[in-house]
Amino acid sequence: MGLLISKTSANLLLFSFFSHKRIPFDSEQFEITVSRTGRLFQRYNSKGYRQVVGCIPYRYRKTNQSSSVEDIEVLVVSSQKSQAMMFPKGGWEEDESKEVAARRETLEEAGVDGKVQKMLGKWNYKSKRHGKMHEGYMFPLLVTKQLDIWPEKNLRERRWMSVKEAREVCQQGWMKEALDRLVSRQSTIAT
Repeated sequence: MGLLISKTSANLLLFSFFSHKRIPFDSEQFEITVSRTGRLFQRYNSKGYRQVVGCIPYRYRKTNQSSSVEDIEVLVVSSQKSQAMMFPKGGWEEDESKEVAARRETLEEAGVDGKVQKMLGKWNYKSKRHGKMHEGYMFPLLVTKQLDIWPEKNLRERRWMSVKEAREVCQQGWMKEALDRLVSRQSTIAT
């Protein structure tokens, strides 16, 4: 006869057993198959805002010309709770740098990995679900690897699209501003 316990209870049991053995994320060493859960190790700023990090995954369309802003495609993912589209983001945990956390969240939610580049900025925003303030950091991630299986594959939809399309579907103003900064940066590089 098997023991039936909830996912939350199972996570608590595993956490209590392995909490002193937190494994740092390094996708070169292994492929992660489950997302980190819980908020015990989450970072908060001095005002009590939860700190989140994310990436704008991007690539260049294959063209016969040199890469330009018009050739950029970005990857958006759906929310777990709705079909709203956004860039991957999530909690920054105590055992991670911002860049490592942003890369991990992008791999967990969107199933892509690559080179995290210089931060696009920091934004304070109010979460739609709980109405609490968050402090968000966004980075560009030049995609070098796209997985067929990733931790949140069955929870989210992912779609590559043009910058213009992403601006239309992304409902969060701070993420649109981060996208504008990425485009501006790439325009400067292209000229």
